[in-house]
Amino acid sequence: MKALYIQLEFELRRFEVKEKSIETIFIGGGTPSTVSPQLYEPIFELLKPYLACAIEITSEANPNSATPEWLLGMWNLGVNRISFGVQSFNDAKLKLLNRAHNSAQAKKAIVNAKKIGFENLSLDLIYATLNDTKELLIHDIETAFSLPINHISAYALTIEEGTPFEKKPHMSKETLSLTSWLFEKIISQGFEQYEISNFGKYQSAHNMGYWQYKDYIGLGSGAVGKLGLERFYPTTTLEKYIQNPLDITTEPLNLEDKKIEQLFLGFRSCVGVKKEILNAYELKRAQILVDEKKLQLKNNTFYNPEYLLADEITLFISS
Repeated sequence: MKALYIQLEFELRRFEVKEKSIETIFIGGGTPSTVSPQLYEPIFELLKPYLACAIEITSEANPNSATPEWLLGMWNLGVNRISFGVQSFNDAKLKLLNRAHNSAQAKKAIVNAKKIGFENLSLDLIYATLNDTKELLIHDIETAFSLPINHISAYALTIEEGTPFEKKPHMSKETLSLTSWLFEKIISQGFEQYEISNFGKYQSAHNMGYWQYKDYIGLGSGAVGKLGLERFYPTTTLEKYIQNPLDITTEPLNLEDKKIEQLFLGFRSCVGVKKEILNAYELKRAQILVDEKKLQLKNNTFYNPEYLLADEITLFISS
């Protein structure tokens, strides 16, 4: 936490952050609910002059460590949104995913957060795992909607290098038909899909900031930040980060990199892609997709009604 404080001081200067200009904060990656609220106090004290009046401050939390005391402590610091890493309400599936909580703990944690005063509550669901059935997923969705939430993130299980599942590729079973079916079920409950994996009666301002290609400070080991045409990567080794939190690699971006990123971020969300960033060739390709009803053109912005095709649409327009 002391290393985080040092990096935060540095980044506030590097980004030339002005008073009341920070729009959102997201505490996540890892498990913030294992860190005592008292340890966050110096960070919040340093940030206080820079926070916008209507700021959204989200913390991720695991149901087994998000105790009522922890939730109240974060609420008192100013956190006003919690995103729970629930993954499933099926205890056998939670064991398969190596989760430390059970479904009863997940439900209790969400209800406790609501009692404390959190209005904006989100949960993550994982799908496309080994042994998933439509019955299991419907139970997950129905249980989620029985709780006081206004946002859901739904992620297919992806097998990453260096994770416990690296040697178990059979664990992931995603199909387009299953994903489409699941998304339709969530939308039918009254949650709007505003990004490829996010649904809600409330749109997370922090999520939207990425899709709108805003600048952001990335604090902590393994975080990523962006300022203009530069991206910043603090060291991914925790011990090295503690020794020197300013060991940060800089990646320069060119205008083509920026455009490609704006394309795939815009097409995988409700933000869309403005006509003005496309060249004549790309505009011609985009118009083909409009004629084929794969894209919609409104107010000089191209919108993608089928987020699952975002990558293919980006490739079609830019190649």
